[in-house]
Amino acid sequence: MSTITKEQHDELCVAYASMILFDGEHEITSEAITTILQASGNEVEPYWPSLFSSLLSKEGKVLELISSGGPTSGGAIASSSNGGTSGDVVTKVEEKVVEEEEEVDMGGGMDMFGGDEDY
Repeated sequence: MSTITKEQHDELCVAYASMILFDGEHEITSEAITTILQASGNEVEPYWPSLFSSLLSKEGKVLELISSGGPTSGGAIASSSNGGTSGDVVTKVEEKVVEEEEEVDMGGGMDMFGGDEDY
């Protein structure tokens, strides 16, 4: 029993084939992806290899996608309801300053076993 849909299967197969090509330092082309898929015994819809190859064939795109780490939340943008002139809108993003906590000496001089003497 399969727990993923046909579309998810196709996307994963093409993604893995693309990673194989990238790792092997080969050019990511539709033909190369199709060759890997055929060698692995997988069949995908014909548009998947060309979709991935057109996106990933751009110089540095694979590394950009890998290193991006996913989406991040952005700051709120102020909007104006008075006609939207750009001079009236002021956006200020405040960065929270993370203050380092100071270590507090709790005193006591106790070691792991409860004593405060050197053994």
